[in-house]
Amino acid sequence: MSSSTTRKGRLIAALVATATALLGLTATNAAADTIKVAASTTNMGMLVREIGGEHVETTTMAPPDRDAHYLEARPSMMAAMRGADLLVAVGAELEEGWVPAALRGANNPEIMPGRTGYFEAAAQVELIGQTGHADRGRGDVHPAGNPHVYLDPVRMAEVGHALADRLSELRPAHSDTFHSNAEAFEERVKERMPEWEEKAAQSSGVVLFHENIDYLMERLDIQIHGFIEPLPGIPPTARHLRQLVRDLEGKEGVTIFADFEPSRGAEFIKDQLGWDYYSLPTHVQFDGDAEDYFEVIDALVEAAASS
Repeated sequence: MSSSTTRKGRLIAALVATATALLGLTATNAAADTIKVAASTTNMGMLVREIGGEHVETTTMAPPDRDAHYLEARPSMMAAMRGADLLVAVGAELEEGWVPAALRGANNPEIMPGRTGYFEAAAQVELIGQTGHADRGRGDVHPAGNPHVYLDPVRMAEVGHALADRLSELRPAHSDTFHSNAEAFEERVKERMPEWEEKAAQSSGVVLFHENIDYLMERLDIQIHGFIEPLPGIPPTARHLRQLVRDLEGKEGVTIFADFEPSRGAEFIKDQLGWDYYSLPTHVQFDGDAEDYFEVIDALVEAAASS
């Protein structure tokens, strides 16, 4: 082998090593640039991914088929928060039973309330059902207002813009992307609203289990005939269900409730009045995207319009 061939081989090897090192450095820089987000629920995780795109890495803590009111803090939640640059919660005390405890266990001061790394969806929009004070005599009422803003697509689009602002504070270089993604999400909501409104106009009204799907019903001007819970968070009693049926006599409608809520009350209404009922998801699955979210809304609207 000639010396020139040897030198050429060494040069190629050096170039390969340099390229490999540069690629490794690029990957390291990209990883460092990524915003690590701990999202409380799958709907919040969906919105984070839609707005943040490739610049976020999201861990969702609450499963979609569980009631986020009643979860307990777990080590996996603390681990997600410990490594996060941003915590995205629904807020308005929806996760009061576990987010504060998990935050304490995570020991990450950057994502504590009041810091840039803490974001609540409910704080970005006007809430329904504001009381201004806690009154346990009225059930599980949230003083700041009803926290279930994620079931109103219009409010979710507003939250998307606020989230773009917050992500931009954390990574200013990608601000244009975040705001462009928020605009795109809002446009997709606007495109679907006429169809949802047209279907909603066919509804005779609904009975809901809990004060959660009422955000969507209010947005689409669908009449709510009543709730299976006598008060928010209070299990239905036989007395309440009998009174509810008496109030519903002569009316038409359907009963709709989340897939993690019990069916007993809806079954009683069907037995007594013949009303159909629907047990439906109110959250996207893990790693769900905007289309999955719109399918959740589609199913709820279809159910309401079936009466």
